[in-house]
Formats: sequence, structure tokens, C-alpha cells
Amino acid sequence: MTHSVLLVGFGLGSRVYHAPLVMTTPDLSIDGIVTSNEERRRQALDLLPKTRIHASLDQAWNHGYELAVISTANASHVADATTCLEHGLHVVLDKPIAPDFATACTLRDLAAERGVMLIPYQNRRWDTEVLTAQAVMASGQIGTIHRFIQRIDRMRVEPKAGWRNSARPEDMGGMLYDLGAHAVDQARVIMGPVIEVYARVRTVRRQGDPDDDSVIILTHASGAVSMVTVSQASAFPEPRMMLLGTRGALRIDHVDAQEVALIAGEIPGGAAWGRTTDMAVLRISGADKDFTDQAIAMVPGNWPAFYRGVAEALDGAGPVPVPLEDVLQTVRVLDAARESGATGNAVRLAPPA
Repeated sequence: MTHSVLLVGFGLGSRVYHAPLVMTTPDLSIDGIVTSNEERRRQALDLLPKTRIHASLDQAWNHGYELAVISTANASHVADATTCLEHGLHVVLDKPIAPDFATACTLRDLAAERGVMLIPYQNRRWDTEVLTAQAVMASGQIGTIHRFIQRIDRMRVEPKAGWRNSARPEDMGGMLYDLGAHAVDQARVIMGPVIEVYARVRTVRRQGDPDDDSVIILTHASGAVSMVTVSQASAFPEPRMMLLGTRGALRIDHVDAQEVALIAGEIPGGAAWGRTTDMAVLRISGADKDFTDQAIAMVPGNWPAFYRGVAEALDGAGPVPVPLEDVLQTVRVLDAARESGATGNAVRLAPPA
């Protein structure tokens, strides 16, 4: 069965991170796009010449759409998702799904009331780094993992203009709620529930702007600790990830290649998709304080798995690829990080997130 999809927004996020993945997923068909921008309208028609273009959501009803994919400015995520849910559409909602836990719960309750699915777009659960880290953990080669180090660090001397540089909390600008939504989600997926959050949430480039450099320390229910940084003012972005265990460690310096491939116009799927020649380093400690380093192949990234999971969920053939309740817990951690950054105190989470 083919499911009719409405893309809400056609900026970089929708054009690069959603449209190619939806287009190459069997049983999903992009039949409508919402954009009021003339340049983006032309781009949409170049990519999908037979697709309806709507200037606003109000024009998009009564066309048989089943699933809305929302990739607009962060500040409009909640309003756009609310409107689509109220009209009975299933929704894929880009991160961050809401500015706080209470608002995210309101969206959850609305979806339940209307009998539709709200699916968070946490595609970076299928990054090559995450899949490689999970594979090494499962192998047991480096023992019990006691620390996870993750960095999503970039260097941009001049802050970007527009909504991303809004300091209003409800606009969800800044690094904590933008890249932090990925970083914290990955830490929870790899290391498990969080019981305490301590954070330094800073603006280091231009005062009055939103946070651009944050350090988040998560204590997990297992006793392990995650050290997460998200920054726009870090000229040395490596290592991307490290797992420290009682018998060794894993170091990953290279980032997932799927984003670059999509920006370059490559088509998702196929045997080579998500593969990289970059290697991770596995260090195994010996009994006499010596160690051996081994270069290991990275597990291929697999962003197409997300929309395959969406199609299966729409068919009733499987669960949603990213459970909403799980991402609600990520929002709880982000709320706690914001509170800790403001007060300077660690925040305990009960029950664990």
C-alpha cells in the first residue's frame, strides 16, 4: 500500500534530510509540499515536478495526505505538528520536537486523542559512529563501559542569522536544543537511562546570542558517565566519540558520511550507501599494562532505515522506528541541562530518563 506524504517546509532540512529518503522508500509517495518561498517552490518542482505545491498548510487539507513530514524552523515545530495532528495526519517531526517536556507531552496527548502516530525524526541513531559503538559494546571486547565521550563540535566565527540565532527559549535556537537534541539522544541510546545532569551552557562568541558552546555531563543508571559537548566555537572537533571500558577503549575520529552524500545529491540506498573507508581505533589492554591498537572498519550508516520503519508502522507491520516516549525522555534531559546551566547545580531525574 502506498502512503501519501506531505512535506511541510522545503528548506535545507526537508530538501536534503527528508525528501531523498522518503522518495527512495517503497510505499511512500511525496504528493504535496508546503512552502511560500518562490525559490524553494522552484526547487521543489525541479525535484518533484508532479507534486502539488501549497503556499500554506490551510491549502493542504482534503487532498488525501496520510503522513506529514515537518521540517520547518524550530520555532514552528509545535504549531505545525499541532495543526497536522488536529487534521488527523500521522506526523514525522524533526528535532527538537518541543521547547520543553510539558509541551512535548501536550503533543503526545493530542496524537493519542486523534488516534494518529507522532514519530520523532532522530535519524542520527543510524549514524556510522553510533552503530559502530553499539557493535563494539555488544562484542564485550573492551569490558564494562564506564565512560562515553561524544563531541558534535564545529567552528563558525560569525554566528548565523535567522531563527537559529534567536535567544528566545520557545524558538529552540542555540546549540543545546539543536545539536544537543542529537547528542543527548545518542548518549541515551548507547549508554541507557540518565539519573543526573550537570551542564555548562554558554555563549562565548557574541553576548546576547543563544548558547553556542555547551558541556553536558550525564550520570546513567548503570553508574557510567557520558561527557557530551556541542559547540560552534571548537576548531578541533576530534575525537567524535570514545568508549572507555575496563579492558580497553574505542576511538572514532570521523563523522558519518551520509549528510555529505545527501548534500552532494547522491541517492540513498544500494549496497554502498553509508559505507566509509574511515577506520575506528580499538585499543585492548593486556595483563602487563601493555596494549594493542587495531584499526577496525566502521559499521555502515543507515539513515534509510528510519523511513522504512515509518512505512512499516503505517502498514501495521512493525513498531515506529523511534518511539515518542523515548524521545520525551531526551527532552527531559535537555530541560535538566538548561536548568543546570542556569543554576550551576546538578539536576537529579526521578524516575530516570
